[in-house]
Amino acid sequence: MTSPPLPEWASHAAMWIGFPSHADLWEDNLAPAQEEVAALASALWQDGKGEEIRLVAANDDAAAQARRLAPFTTVIVEPFGDIWLRDTGPIIVDGRAQGFGFNGWGGKYALEGDGSIGERLAASASLDYTKADWILEGGAIDGDGTGTFITTEECLLNPNRNPELSREQIEARLSSDLGARRIVWLGKGLRNDHTDGHVDNLARFVGEGRVAIPMPEGEDDPNELIYADAAERLLEADLDVIAIPSPGKVERDGEIVPASYMNFLIGNAAVVVPLYGAPNDEAAVEAIADLFPNHQVIGLRADRILTGGGSFHCISQQVPA
Repeated sequence: MTSPPLPEWASHAAMWIGFPSHADLWEDNLAPAQEEVAALASALWQDGKGEEIRLVAANDDAAAQARRLAPFTTVIVEPFGDIWLRDTGPIIVDGRAQGFGFNGWGGKYALEGDGSIGERLAASASLDYTKADWILEGGAIDGDGTGTFITTEECLLNPNRNPELSREQIEARLSSDLGARRIVWLGKGLRNDHTDGHVDNLARFVGEGRVAIPMPEGEDDPNELIYADAAERLLEADLDVIAIPSPGKVERDGEIVPASYMNFLIGNAAVVVPLYGAPNDEAAVEAIADLFPNHQVIGLRADRILTGGGSFHCISQQVPA
């Protein structure tokens, strides 16, 4: 029987992080996004007290920039479409790398290299690799290491992923491939999230049976009803729910963006929280620090990474010790 993946707060041997590499995708945001990723790497590395950081660059030019900005890291050069390794990289289960099908978040962004980067990363780490015959992105699920997973109906039941699979069939595959014992289904994810509601922007396990979710900020918080529905479902599942401040309504170029403090990344020595220049930035860092008393909790700006559609958790994948 497959064992569940270790929770993110378990000890890591290393952390893979995607490094922005394509000027045609990032345009004016390429250099600033690279600097934000390097700052994330430094925060996790903690002057050698954290874990090995493996920056994954898609080409030699990006690799050279990664080495310049973050000389303490291991730089891996492997072609990929974009940096969202939480979704395209493998999930480590029972000491092997478990891959899944990937179709560009329901056919929205099909980029060369994204479908095979998981297998190549596994090879770079000398991990055995297997690939399941269905579509799943790592950001669509979150687990606490006991076999309990949370996910959203908006994503996993979306017909643009696995239209031939029922809810029960998806649950069975999560059980066989990832050791799931219980699936807690939330409803929708954040407004304007092009991933169709990844749970790592909405709710995150912070301990066995403990889930952090945002609470609305202001009367114009675009996700107020989504947060309320998620909280109700989590409580009905007898999970311990901890409310974290929301950034509220965050706009870029006149459009509401799926900014979330829930996209924090848990390392060996630090937890890094994405910030957006919102009024609750400091309060969110303080609230998350209360949940991780044995870590240094650091808030870092992630505005330029967010222009690509995600944040710190989305661009990373841990390699358990």
